Amino acid sequence: MRLALKHQIILAPATVLLLLALLLGFMQLSYWDLTLKRQASRKLGTVFLSLAEADLATQRIYRLAVRLSREDLVNVARVSELAMYYQHLDEASERIISNLGMNKRDRTRFRETVNKLNPEFGFDAERFVEAIGELRPQFVSFSEQMQERRATLSKVQSADIDELVTRTTLVSIIVLGTAILLGIFLSLYFARRILRRIQGLSDSARRIAEGELVAPTPPEKMQDELDELTLSISRMTDKLIRVVSTEKLLEGAEEERRRIAMDIHDQTLADLATVKRDVEVLKEKEDCRDEAGRLQSNLDRAIHNLREVMDNLHPQTLDILGLGAALESHLERHFSGPDLPEYHFHQTSKAEDLQLPKFASLAIYRIASEAIHNIIRHANANRYEVNLDVNNGHFSLVIEDNGRGFDPAAVNESGRRGLHNIKERARAIGGQVSWKASRFSSGTRFELTINISSLKQEV
Repeated sequence: MRLALKHQIILAPATVLLLLALLLGFMQLSYWDLTLKRQASRKLGTVFLSLAEADLATQRIYRLAVRLSREDLVNVARVSELAMYYQHLDEASERIISNLGMNKRDRTRFRETVNKLNPEFGFDAERFVEAIGELRPQFVSFSEQMQERRATLSKVQSADIDELVTRTTLVSIIVLGTAILLGIFLSLYFARRILRRIQGLSDSARRIAEGELVAPTPPEKMQDELDELTLSISRMTDKLIRVVSTEKLLEGAEEERRRIAMDIHDQTLADLATVKRDVEVLKEKEDCRDEAGRLQSNLDRAIHNLREVMDNLHPQTLDILGLGAALESHLERHFSGPDLPEYHFHQTSKAEDLQLPKFASLAIYRIASEAIHNIIRHANANRYEVNLDVNNGHFSLVIEDNGRGFDPAAVNESGRRGLHNIKERARAIGGQVSWKASRFSSGTRFELTINISSLKQEV
């Protein structure tokens, strides 16, 4: 299974960070033993101070006990002082017991000896002297044990520090080197892999831009963002192929219309003009004048009808005068009359100066004609406006009426081809169409917008 693109990008730094975290954990564990030994060393220091404090308190208790034994009356102040020294002795003894780590028998024996010096049990000089005599050897023994432990601990700690520094340095070098090499390897591997796939997509996009409409092979399964991009490019290419096919089909149809119109002009109309001249010759004869007049009228009507067919097939004014003039001429000839809605045509100077490709001009002309025919047939309007404009690099055709309006979605569902043809022609020249509410109190506003830069690329 392929990793998602974002996971491939963060995998290398995540691996390096993981190895560094493991290194920190190893160093923490390595220093933990040293920390324990330092704690043991601090405990020995505490025991040393406690022994000194206990020995000093014992000496003072001994001197006070000797003085009290020589006096006939009990000196309350000296007894209070004796209790204070015992308090210090008791506290020091507790610290010695908790930090020295004695066995149960030694601890019990030491505790009992200290309790013998408690003034609360009464003052007995012999008992005090005997207890102090028992404490002194214990203090000496504790001191010797402490010195031995300190010497041993100092040697072990020094050796451990040297070993620890050597070991952590070696492990750090190995882990850091591995992390750097692994990070570089993963970065290069995934970077080359991603760049290779992106380069493939870039080549496909470049070929499509150059006109080679070959879609990249879509992935069978979506595994990461680049697969989604590949599928999107493939779908986009398929749609572009359909659009280009539609454009080529429309161009072929328009070219065929233009050829037919030229054939009618160059052949049929020429033949009819010859016949008309012959009829005019016959008209000069007295016995054929009436028949020749009727034939001439029929020929004029046929020539007029053929010119209308030619104009519908391919408007000559579009090639000669341009889009704006052709539309205005089309409106005057076909949509001017007492029974037709009033119209207003406006073209800005920018739109008039714009040189459009022939196919784009013809497509816009067909779209405008279809939209106007829809107003005449369906809108029940008494006024409409046709505007051509260029603004912010975009050409726009706006046709707005005051009719009853309509719902484009409902019309599309009805299966009528008019709106579909408008959309297809607009798509063929890269335009966008929309139907909105009119600025009049009722009616529809039709808009066709085309990016001029894309039109220039088509020229």
